[in-house]
Amino acid sequence: MRLLCRANVVGCLNVVDVCHEASQDGRVTPIHCTVIGSGCIFTYDDAHPMHSDKLFTEDDRGNFTGSFYAKTKGMLEEMLRSYPNVCVLRFRMPLSDDLHERSLLTKLLHYPKVINIPNSITVLHDLLPAVVLLAKQRNVGVFNFTNPGVVSHNELLDLYIQYIDKSYVYTNFGAADEAALCQSRSNVALDSSKLQAALGSNLVIPHITASLYALFRRMAQH
Repeated sequence: MRLLCRANVVGCLNVVDVCHEASQDGRVTPIHCTVIGSGCIFTYDDAHPMHSDKLFTEDDRGNFTGSFYAKTKGMLEEMLRSYPNVCVLRFRMPLSDDLHERSLLTKLLHYPKVINIPNSITVLHDLLPAVVLLAKQRNVGVFNFTNPGVVSHNELLDLYIQYIDKSYVYTNFGAADEAALCQSRSNVALDSSKLQAALGSNLVIPHITASLYALFRRMAQH
């Protein structure tokens, strides 16, 4: 846990603080700093129920404490809000065009069972260019860094079967096990409208449904 705090909190704050203090060394403005945050500091609650249009925005504070990782990310984000030179991007379950071991799809393929709950996710093909654009524009503050819309693990794996491996079979948790598992896992729908407003016509982030069809078509060609 100590190492996690050093990496996720102390180390990041040191870098951000050095960038901010550079303004006192002859610079007019602080060095702009982009921090890769996490949307896994949230989970569905009574005010933001599953299958509703009540999405978590950038004004909301993290409500998920089911993991130490989420606690560190939530604490870090709260402290970063006090810096005027920081852009915090809330990534969520990143999904790449390949089967990289850290990609959401690869993780799901290796799980013996999966939950069937809608979630916001970050398709890297769509959103990585936005990191550069926001930095060039010197945007600051917190941004939900996900595609619009939500997708369940079942829907994602069904597309994998359709486009990549028709022999693949997955199994869902039973209702009781799924409910228990959700106590220790973040499941959430994030509002990404602030991000799109900041990007404007420079980059349009596709809805997650359209994005996933495009992703699997790209995967099928390689």
